[in-house]
Amino acid sequence: MIDLSANNDGAPKLRVHEFYLGRQPILDRNQALFGYELLFRNEPVGPALITDELSATAAVIAHASQLGMERTIGDARGFVNVDADVLMTDIFAFLPPQRVVLEIADDVVATPALQQRMQELASHGFQFALHGDHAQGQNAALLPLVQYVKMDVHHTPLSTLMQLAPQFHQQRKKLVAEKVETREEFKNALDLGFDYFQGYYFSKPVIMSGKKLSPSQLAVMELMTLVTSDADNPEIERAIKRDVSLALNLLRLVNTPAVGARQRIDSLGQALTLLGRRQLQRWLQIMLYAEPSKRGHSMTPLLMLATTRGRLLELLATKLRPREPHAADVAFTVGIMSLMDTLFGMPMYEILGQIPVIDSVAAALLDRTGFYGELLTLAESLERIEELDHQVLPALRELAISAEELVELELAAFEWSDNVVRYAL
Repeated sequence: MIDLSANNDGAPKLRVHEFYLGRQPILDRNQALFGYELLFRNEPVGPALITDELSATAAVIAHASQLGMERTIGDARGFVNVDADVLMTDIFAFLPPQRVVLEIADDVVATPALQQRMQELASHGFQFALHGDHAQGQNAALLPLVQYVKMDVHHTPLSTLMQLAPQFHQQRKKLVAEKVETREEFKNALDLGFDYFQGYYFSKPVIMSGKKLSPSQLAVMELMTLVTSDADNPEIERAIKRDVSLALNLLRLVNTPAVGARQRIDSLGQALTLLGRRQLQRWLQIMLYAEPSKRGHSMTPLLMLATTRGRLLELLATKLRPREPHAADVAFTVGIMSLMDTLFGMPMYEILGQIPVIDSVAAALLDRTGFYGELLTLAESLERIEELDHQVLPALRELAISAEELVELELAAFEWSDNVVRYAL
């Protein structure tokens, strides 16, 4: 790891195990995944307390990059916050320049030395983002060097957005709407010509009375019922074959690297034999989010979020309850099902009325209680780490897991989810 204390002899060296990370999706105008903002937080305990979050960011970037940046962002762009001190370090030797956007911190001052450093990094292929309210005044000199301007659409008056958005577009800047929390905020930003959108508006359920499942979703649900009711393999295979798109999609999914099959699975019978019932149920749950008609649209981030949650909860349960073989399967189900209210546009209690689940799953999904509820709360806190980072450390203590272990499990979940979505869409 690089030593970021070179400019401050009194500063303690940073230790990776003091940090945990969050990953927030950035979507394009079609609501397909474009990138992620990577958010790093230092664990506020221990002898080497680090108060500078951006220095903490640099330390964890170095570690994450050594583990493989593709595990963190897959094929997407990574937006990383940096301040003036970090910009002057050699941290960027760890980063793939064509895949990373350096997001300039709000307190950075546009000194000649900083501008020169940004030009140097740009020559290596790095791009930059700047917040709109800091792209004026003394920092206006940085604007020609940046490609993206981010604007907080949740807290900025619509009249201000209407005034500034055309100005930045005139200067050929890509506009990123951040903190998009409602469908209305998304629509307003879309109408104003914003190019990218960051926030969890897409994961909030929009309840639609009388909404019915699509034919493909119904087919998957019926198949899940057969699997869980111990129907024999020939009956399940016949049910799959009745829906050609379902059969093709299932074969595509079970041949992803995420399955880890040692040989290619070419037939439904082979898939049923090699996967087993619990694994088949898992892929059916994923397929609910991967409808062919929704590809490239709003289901993409929802599929990514659901598979990441499911895998992270599975890995946590495996680590924390190694002697309970079914705990990992239950945890995966909780993670996947936790977004079905958004997927179906129905209240969770109505969904559970149609999909029988055990009491511990229902408690986790409805009340966030019990062991699986604690895991789900931790995953949701990591997703919204800017607002909920105060919940992460108590959750880690309650579960008796270190921040270092959590980061490793997160990276594994990110990598697995990216493989699933890449092949599912």
